[in-house]
Amino acid sequence: MKAKISPVYRALITTLFVFLIAACASSAFSEEYVFKNQGKRDPFVPLITPAGYLVNLEPADENKISLEGIMYDPKGDSMAIINGELVRAGDVVGSALVSSIEPNKVVIIQDNEKIEIELRRGE
Repeated sequence: MKAKISPVYRALITTLFVFLIAACASSAFSEEYVFKNQGKRDPFVPLITPAGYLVNLEPADENKISLEGIMYDPKGDSMAIINGELVRAGDVVGSALVSSIEPNKVVIIQDNEKIEIELRRGE
């Protein structure tokens, strides 16, 4: 005696089979993702190894200041992106105080020394 499958279950099984084939085909032809770290950790790599150990992350250099962008406001509400963080005048980045933000540079005070960091264009 042959078991009879209802049309609803047959349609459901057919639909699932089609989605399974489509998913396998799309993953077979997908490109591998390549992370461009630009000095930062790849967020898609786990911090714990398969053996259960924590990944050793190198501590960031607190004294390294990298000016990545400036949003200048002549009224005084300027902001800059330093080491990936949005900062304003008066904020502290690492061991440096952001003294002022100008259209093309940021002035910081680090170790009682005034340092001007100019924004590099086209990099």
